[in-house]
Amino acid sequence: MSELKEGQQAPEFTGLDQDGKTVSLDQFKGKKVVLYFYPKDDTPGCTAEACDFRDNYQGLLAKGIVVLGVSVDDEKSHQKFAAKHSLPFTLLADTDHKIVEAYGVWAEKNMYGKKYMGINRTTFIIDEDGGLSHIIKKVDTKNSTAQVLELLEK
Repeated sequence: MSELKEGQQAPEFTGLDQDGKTVSLDQFKGKKVVLYFYPKDDTPGCTAEACDFRDNYQGLLAKGIVVLGVSVDDEKSHQKFAAKHSLPFTLLADTDHKIVEAYGVWAEKNMYGKKYMGINRTTFIIDEDGGLSHIIKKVDTKNSTAQVLELLEK
């Protein structure tokens, strides 16, 4: 699959959230969506990013912005992660890798010389019509919300 570009339509998806409920992108037509992909529940960078969105969640909601987090962890892992850090937004369990592959964030990684497949941390901002308005590849985990808002205010 070719790399997604700003201006393209966001790939449609359906997945299960941390509570086992079905969530689809088309549920959010008419709203801005921050769709962020992160490698693993309860790891330092992923926790910093999730907590930054949590701490700024009410401000995002006030601007009509929906936050959806996606990783390949299962529902049970997401449930524990959300409960432990009081995350008020939806986490999607992409255990079959359909969403990460559709968005092109499932890739070969290299740590200490060991190659493995994993998620490239990326944030997609989807506009009210389902288009990709912004793609953030260099995510600042401690300031994710500020990155998003800065782009939206341009």
